Amino acid sequence: MVGFGALSAWGTGQFANAATRDPQAAARMASQGGDLAISVPTSGIAFAQLILGSLGVLLMSSEFTTGMARSTFAAVPRRLPAFAAKLVVVMVTSFVVTALSTWVAGLVAAPILDNYGLKLDLGSSQSVKLLVVNSIYVAAVAAIGMALGTLIRNSAGGIMSLVGIFFVAPIAFQLIPGDFFKEARKYLPGNTVEPLTAAQHVPDTLEAWQAGLVLGAWVAIPVLLAAVLLKRRDV
Repeated sequence: MVGFGALSAWGTGQFANAATRDPQAAARMASQGGDLAISVPTSGIAFAQLILGSLGVLLMSSEFTTGMARSTFAAVPRRLPAFAAKLVVVMVTSFVVTALSTWVAGLVAAPILDNYGLKLDLGSSQSVKLLVVNSIYVAAVAAIGMALGTLIRNSAGGIMSLVGIFFVAPIAFQLIPGDFFKEARKYLPGNTVEPLTAAQHVPDTLEAWQAGLVLGAWVAIPVLLAAVLLKRRDV
């Protein structure tokens, strides 16, 4: 997160410099609107979600691949308290790590951006909103990953399913023509962050409250299904 923040700060500065000399670059910069520097600290979120989502998968799938599930559920025969405890740990850890990494990324990026005449106010309401929402989002991804690890009971299968949902499906839905896929793409979990963090509503995206409900459903449904099947299936 910190490394990507620094790299993004340099790239944004270079782009801003080019915009002062190149009319086409200036037009592209104007078309993006808003403050280019504001999203620099969260530029590594895509990789953070992959790493912490995979951690969520491994937290449960490793129980079954190593056989530790027998010991775990012998100690906690009801199973659900152990599942809930793991879920709380992975979500809280993911939130804290992402929030701290985003903040440090902002501290590193600020002087780099300042060299290019761009200001990054880490105390602004929009910066705080980006930090909190993206941290919640990564915690949600970790919860989904843990649910997939519980459902599939295989580390490789769980991680590949996570990659499919968050990286492959958005690209596939964008490439496949048709209004159905264009509309369905809005409801993928990875596309809920932009409506939740945008200062103003972005056309062709969900409203903020709709995006919040969609992300919540993506967490609640697999987690509840995983809890039910964990209770019913043999270990």
